[in-house]
Amino acid sequence: MTAVTETPILFVTGTDTDVGKTIATAAIASALAVLPGPSKSTLSVAIDKPTQTGVMPDEPGDIDEISRLSGVRCVTEGIRLKAPMAPVAAAAREFATLPALSEHVNRIHRLTQIHNRVIVEGAGGVLVRLDQFDHTLADLAASFGNDAAAIVVCRSGLGTLNHTELTLEALRNRGVRVAGIIIGSWPNDPSEIELDNRQFFESLEVPLLGAIPEGSSRLDPAVFRHRAVGWLALSTPHAPN
Repeated sequence: MTAVTETPILFVTGTDTDVGKTIATAAIASALAVLPGPSKSTLSVAIDKPTQTGVMPDEPGDIDEISRLSGVRCVTEGIRLKAPMAPVAAAAREFATLPALSEHVNRIHRLTQIHNRVIVEGAGGVLVRLDQFDHTLADLAASFGNDAAAIVVCRSGLGTLNHTELTLEALRNRGVRVAGIIIGSWPNDPSEIELDNRQFFESLEVPLLGAIPEGSSRLDPAVFRHRAVGWLALSTPHAPN
């Protein structure tokens, strides 16, 4: 079995849009950054976002929020588009050309040459198309073989079980290892449904790595980084799939 902390490239995907991927990515980066690396210093972490939509060129995007909260300074993007839509549709409205899958692969590979860990945050769900050739985040993750694994960020409430199971199935069918699940926003006063859902996630072969408390993005970054270590159990081993 392989621990999350031993995987060079982690792909963070969601069961849907607005499930908390960005804050979960910041928490993962914060937790990894305090772990010892090969040289006994802390791990060097980089963040990549292949496609960012719904943000103007001069506005802070997801990658900027991750950097603000986690303190990770090496952040890269493939392309930034204005319309708050799926990448292919957003690019069509700007007459923009989306990067080819190989461009994303090469950019991420370069990051692996100078950093111990690279975290890649997807756009929307795992099968959202990244280019006009129908390549998805799952295809991008699969390009790196055993050097990569996915972390699935899910909701806490009604409907999350089906969406999560579908996402896990899609990743497995494409040969992408799944490192674990994170609940993107855990309420201060969870309902019975949410408590049952969490218990279900804890029963899966894929480990529940943790849950991000709701409102965590409003914390002071230093507090966020300190608490993120307790939110996530990144050293939990997972079975191959």
